[in-house]
Amino acid sequence: MTESSANKPANGEVCHRTTNGVKPCRNGFVKNHYQQQQHQKSCYLEEKVYHIASNGGLYSRPFLESFEQTPMLVAVLTYMGYGILTIFGYLRDFLRDWKIEKCHIAREREEQKDFVPLYQDFENFYTRNLYMRIRDSWNRPICSVPGAKVDLVERASPDYNWTFEYTGRVVRDVINMGSYNYLGFAENKGMCAESAATVTECYGVGVASTRQEMGNLDRHRDLEELVARFLGVESAMAFGMGFATNSMNIPAIIGKGSLILSDELNHASLVLGARLSGATIRVFKHNNMQSLEKLLRDAIIHGQPRTHRPWRKILIVVEGIYSMEGSIVRLPEVIALKKRYKAYLYLDEAHSIGALGPQGRGVVDYFGLDPRDVDILMGTFTKSFGAAGGYIAGRKDLMDYLRTHSHSAVYATSMSPPVVEQIIASMKCIMGEDGTTIGEAFVIHPALISFL
Repeated sequence: MTESSANKPANGEVCHRTTNGVKPCRNGFVKNHYQQQQHQKSCYLEEKVYHIASNGGLYSRPFLESFEQTPMLVAVLTYMGYGILTIFGYLRDFLRDWKIEKCHIAREREEQKDFVPLYQDFENFYTRNLYMRIRDSWNRPICSVPGAKVDLVERASPDYNWTFEYTGRVVRDVINMGSYNYLGFAENKGMCAESAATVTECYGVGVASTRQEMGNLDRHRDLEELVARFLGVESAMAFGMGFATNSMNIPAIIGKGSLILSDELNHASLVLGARLSGATIRVFKHNNMQSLEKLLRDAIIHGQPRTHRPWRKILIVVEGIYSMEGSIVRLPEVIALKKRYKAYLYLDEAHSIGALGPQGRGVVDYFGLDPRDVDILMGTFTKSFGAAGGYIAGRKDLMDYLRTHSHSAVYATSMSPPVVEQIIASMKCIMGEDGTTIGEAFVIHPALISFL
């Protein structure tokens, strides 16, 4: 390659291009070092915003993921603050042991002093010395619907946040930044509330039985058919608790002799379900396809420990949107690896279903993929739909299996009828089957995902 006249040295020196792309001159200095630094900085910033998959060209479309980096000064001051509070916490515990300061902490009874401690030592230390200082800012009781603004019950503490007393007054119109009510369906008026009220008059509030006995209502069947149609799969199954949807169904799907490959930032319900299953668990780096592929390759080559027999199943467990980080799973690459190594895929769409994608169908819809490429689709009704519970969706034979083997299906009480109706009404609104165009405005822009 030849350089343009604008980039040639003015003194006639000839620069030679080396294999690493740097053009050192005869005197050993790089004349265009500043320009290269600016170019590299620009490329680095662009790469941070636009993450383009590069795992063998599995997916070439860029998608937007923007993350704000913590300033160094803020990080240093935060860690210093924690350090100072920890030192003072140990000092206060010393004063409590010598009865100089009054002790409010939970203690084991004297007759149980030889028992294994019921409380973890550092967790108890953190609660009484750090969390208690800011406890008045958390767990505030609300007395209104969880909309954009909420009303709080005012309370006061006479003993530095160890106990609280309610004053009887209400703090109104406080901005709500911590609710699952992403799309505003959890209201006490409107179409969803009216539908839930009508169903309550017909069916009551509780079912008082399991789906296997007398708690299988026609509205439960209607909900599951609607979920399956919404997701574009054969069948779906609804559960009364979102956390239990993961923790109780993963053990029914996979067991001993199988392998679970779990993202290191997966939700606690996924982690608990994996542990309860009895399967071997291996963790790959967050959203790192090279780390996942290495584990898949090693699992195929080496098999089970000691016996080296092939794994009965290999299940990849990921989330659609990771709630604490705001990152989107690299689903096209995960599906490509899953197909290449003949594994199964479990996708938790708790934070993406209903709000992400052109039709609000989650991260699968966001990437324009076929939902049948995901073996097990999971999601909750507690976020976008403003209700409670969760679902598992996929092939019909899988749903038939879970209806008889899932602990959450066999032993748990059926979903409350008004909750079921709330989900049906909000889902139809998102799908546009309510006769309005309101659902078109409910899709969240990807740039807001990190904020949520």
